[in-house]
Amino acid sequence: MANRPLGYGLTAEIKRKNEKKYNYEDEQDALCWMEAVIDEGEVFLGIEGMNNTAAVLKDGVYLCKVMQALSPELMKKINSPNTPFKCMENIQLFLNACREYGLKNEDLFQTSDLYDSVNIKNVIDTIHALGRKAQDHGYDGPILGPRESKRNPRSFTNEQLDKGKKIIGLQMGSNKGASQSGMNFGKVRSILD
Repeated sequence: MANRPLGYGLTAEIKRKNEKKYNYEDEQDALCWMEAVIDEGEVFLGIEGMNNTAAVLKDGVYLCKVMQALSPELMKKINSPNTPFKCMENIQLFLNACREYGLKNEDLFQTSDLYDSVNIKNVIDTIHALGRKAQDHGYDGPILGPRESKRNPRSFTNEQLDKGKKIIGLQMGSNKGASQSGMNFGKVRSILD
């Protein structure tokens, strides 16, 4: 799993597409936010690019520390990254804690995306999703990204609904009495025997 051959064919094409989608500003925003949440000094100073970011986050320790700072009850332990199994376990602990924190499965990356450096963009997107969700949990530290929207259902009375049926909305348009009678475009269709 850790020793993947250099891609060619479809693998190389997918890798090139992922590299085109990668946004360095999003990466730096996510790393700066993590650094501020962890509050251990300049941990990610000078880290930029997919490979460097993957190398720093690969053991899952910093991800677990972020989750521990946001919600200590969800992150009970952090493994020391002395074996690949422990590193992947840290990543999985982080992902499980994110699920319990309220992130949707669509917002989470897979363990191999980070550990094998397959799709670092998904890792950065997960960090951004975590930053948005932290605002909903009352986290008063640094924020990352806009606040998530909340459901705002509307309720109308039957009287209001009946009034709405009588009004022609501007989106429907109005012909103001005009019709298409007498309009003729092009040549008249004739059927020849």
